Amino acid sequence: MTYNELYTAWLNDERLCSEAVNELENIKNNEEEKEYRFGAELEFGTAGMRGIIGYGTNMLNVYTVKRATQGLAEFIKTRGENAMKRGVVISYDTRRKSEEFAAAAAEVLAANNINVHLFDDVHPVPMLSFAVRELNTYAGIMITASHNPKQYNGYKVYGADGAQMSPEDTAIVVGFINKITDYLGTPSPAAEQKAEFIRPVHRRVDNKYYKELKKLTLSKKAVKKCGKKLKLVYTPVHGSGFIPVTTILKKIGINATVVAEQAVKDTEFSTVEVPNPEFKETLSMGIELARQIDATVVFGTDPDSDRLGVAVKNKEGEFEALSGNQVGILLLDYVLTRLKEEKALPANAAVVKSFVTTGMAKSICAKFGVELFEVPVGFKFIGEKIKLWERDKSHTFVFGFEESCGYLRGTHARDKDAVVASMLCAEMVCYYTFKGKTVSQRLQEIYDTYGYVLDCNISIPFKGLNAMKEMNAVVDGLKAEPAKKFDIYDVAAVRDYSKNTRISISTGEKTEIGSPLTNCVYYELENGGFICVRPSGTEPKLKVYFSVKTHNKQDAEAALNKLQKAIKELLKVD
Repeated sequence: MTYNELYTAWLNDERLCSEAVNELENIKNNEEEKEYRFGAELEFGTAGMRGIIGYGTNMLNVYTVKRATQGLAEFIKTRGENAMKRGVVISYDTRRKSEEFAAAAAEVLAANNINVHLFDDVHPVPMLSFAVRELNTYAGIMITASHNPKQYNGYKVYGADGAQMSPEDTAIVVGFINKITDYLGTPSPAAEQKAEFIRPVHRRVDNKYYKELKKLTLSKKAVKKCGKKLKLVYTPVHGSGFIPVTTILKKIGINATVVAEQAVKDTEFSTVEVPNPEFKETLSMGIELARQIDATVVFGTDPDSDRLGVAVKNKEGEFEALSGNQVGILLLDYVLTRLKEEKALPANAAVVKSFVTTGMAKSICAKFGVELFEVPVGFKFIGEKIKLWERDKSHTFVFGFEESCGYLRGTHARDKDAVVASMLCAEMVCYYTFKGKTVSQRLQEIYDTYGYVLDCNISIPFKGLNAMKEMNAVVDGLKAEPAKKFDIYDVAAVRDYSKNTRISISTGEKTEIGSPLTNCVYYELENGGFICVRPSGTEPKLKVYFSVKTHNKQDAEAALNKLQKAIKELLKVD
């Protein structure tokens, strides 16, 4: 069918809800809008679905959610009665329609005689991941669009190991979803089915989660000495982190001053432009409150509380928002330092990071004799390492992180966890206070030890139905003619992650990377830095990552400017 035929079919279907009828009636003379909504189907990838909220096959709405859930139900049913009995745990965040979408997913599963554990209030991603394992469910569903703007929502599926569903199982689920052509025809449960198959998640799951986090503390003495006096400001940015973050901080002996205006569940995220703690602007209310009470540190979490943003006082006494890479460096250094001091660093300790995350991790791990593993972007790949090592005992996971403000210590969850990261960062501040220094001073010490590394990324937006195809075409073009130089910086090697190959520029030698396949080009620079280009998996944006290693900040900024100009010329963008 054409997009106009699909639009008309939906509008004339008596099963369509009144809200959808009104919304679609309002665009009857807008061909561009109709084509966007019905000219494609919302893609279900390895991270599930994410899209603008609205009615149509290319939007996130109750019908696309039910269709996806029916596909998941068909997959679970092929796994047998035990999988159906184990069932699915469902959580959601504070976004528009999150609770409605969670309830819709639960009803579809119940109509298929699959058990459902449904959280009765917002809970973050890490607690959903934990609940999958604690309740021994066969899968999990999280309704969230993470840090995206308010117009978006999403649907993430987790496997039985608590990590996002594997690409192999996802492909099977997608196959079932694609067979469903009637978006409005997914089954609804009878009253007795709802009563039998849908149950609330017991509070013991929350309590067990906090107990697991407390086991991961590293500096009880420092927290006992400095925790009560620590002035910490926290903002949940209207999201699901409010209760879990303040709860765990209180349990370890640290009280946080919360930004009251941003503790409110607000689907519009009305106090920020974008609810992304990677941006200093998102932490601005927290920083202002911190100035008023003379606080030491500011924390902010995104709507599903899997990302943590941090701002600390610099040597001039002004609050400086740290990048995700800088927080990752600090936490990595802190975790390894404390484990070594306590003689608790495993002989086979391992750290995992995404390959676009700071190159400084390699130097830090080398100093501590810890093996570092690189994986593609997406915390599910870190979760896969944890699962592998639990099985073969070859390594012990001690820390994992991504440059996009995602961190994990412990194996209680298999996704990034801003709750445990908040706990670790808070006790890290206490530890350095106990040692007579600030976090900013410790970061400078790290630079003095390993050299200055400046990491950043830029996003190039794409629009329209073909955005993903166009972004992939740009990356394919880079692979066809590999660059050998960016300004004055020579390229040492080019990695093509879509073919799992690395080619040395000087020798032409081709070797395997040993990584899951993803469409990405990675330039290793002779000076130890890198440039990486990849399409975002969650937004219509082409992401370009830079890591520059020099002797000081000034030289690094100058080098970064040259590299950014060179890559923009290569990509032919402003």
